[in-house]
Parts: sequence; C-alpha cells; structure tokens
Amino acid sequence: MSYVLPIWTPPSLDVSGTTDVFPVRRIHCVAKNYDDHIREMGGDPNKVKPKFFSKSAHSLISGTDEVSVQYPRATSNFHYEVELVVALGQGCEIFGYGIGIDFTKRDLQAVAKESGMPWDTGKNFTGAAAVSQITPIAQTGEILEGKIALSVNGGIKQDGDLSQMIYNVQEIMQHLNEYDELLPGDIIFTGTPAGVGAVIQGDVMDCEVAGLPNFKVRLV
Repeated sequence: MSYVLPIWTPPSLDVSGTTDVFPVRRIHCVAKNYDDHIREMGGDPNKVKPKFFSKSAHSLISGTDEVSVQYPRATSNFHYEVELVVALGQGCEIFGYGIGIDFTKRDLQAVAKESGMPWDTGKNFTGAAAVSQITPIAQTGEILEGKIALSVNGGIKQDGDLSQMIYNVQEIMQHLNEYDELLPGDIIFTGTPAGVGAVIQGDVMDCEVAGLPNFKVRLV
C-alpha cells in the first residue's frame, strides 16, 4: 500500500532544554474558565459548566520563545486569548506545560453564535493556536497558581492568576474524559482571564505564565 499524497510532518512542539519534540495529536480548548472573562463576554459565571471546543492540530504555530502568526483571512476583528497549555504524555499524565494564544475571529464567532452554528470558522484555522515550547513537569512541578498575563506592544491587556480558574487542570481532564478518551499527544488550552481584545498586523504580544519561559507572538 502507498499513500496517494506525500505524508506531512506531524504537528509538534519543542521541548525545553532538549532537541526532542512533542507530537501533537489533538487540541482541546475550554471555552470559559475565568469568572472575569465570562462577565466581559456577557455571561453569568454562577451558571457556567465546562464547555469545550476543538482546534485542528494543523492550526498550530509553534516555536521556542517567539513565533510569527499571519493575520488570517475573512476577519476584521481578530482577538488574542492567552492561556496555560497542558501537554499529555504516556498514560495521559501531564508531560509538561506551555503558553498558548487561542486566536479568534471574533466577528465570525459572533455570527456562528447568533445562528446556532459551530464555532469552527472563528476558532479553527491556520495560526489559530500559537504555542510556546513545552517545559516538562519534572522541571516545573504541578502548576496550580501564579501570574498569567499578556501585553500588546508593551501595554498590559490581560493580567490574572491561574488560581482564578473555575476548573483546575485535573478537573478539566476529568470532564474531557467524560466526552471522549484523552490520548497521549493531546494538548489542552485551559481558558483565558479577562482583557481579550483585537490586534492588527504589526502588533507584538508578550505572554507570561508563572514558572514558564516567556513567549512572544508577532502578527505579520
């Protein structure tokens, strides 16, 4: 048997301090996991239950501490959302952590919400998931609290604490497992604090999560 097309290289993330890479199988995302972000999006955090969506692994843009993301097609309202990213290894135990930006075509997402359609056009596209290198949990220990922040061109836009998550990482994993079995190579975007907003070509986003190397994303 032979493939009728050349096989592409599997999407992957650099592993801090090594020449190894982490192969990415699936990308799971928590839709709303910080009270302040739920409020800024017009929701009620007292009524929230964990809601999930997916991004294709081929939406991934990865690098060590800096990447460039191309401004995508079909949007004029392109938003950043900084998040702690969890990478699952053998036995679906936490292999390590990274910093991610869940990019969103907010105008297309709004249309999808209004019409009761899936969010795919607004959340799943090339460059929709920018992720830093993965730092193994053996180096960081379990990350439960600490700063999570994003600045645009030097101005702070998001500034929260991981302890403010409604559902912690283990709870997120338990909920996801109820829908479908988690697998080695899966990564999880764990939600974003308040302060999301639009960016344009030329903007530079600096991301920080306590215990991890900083991550810079340029929009080109």
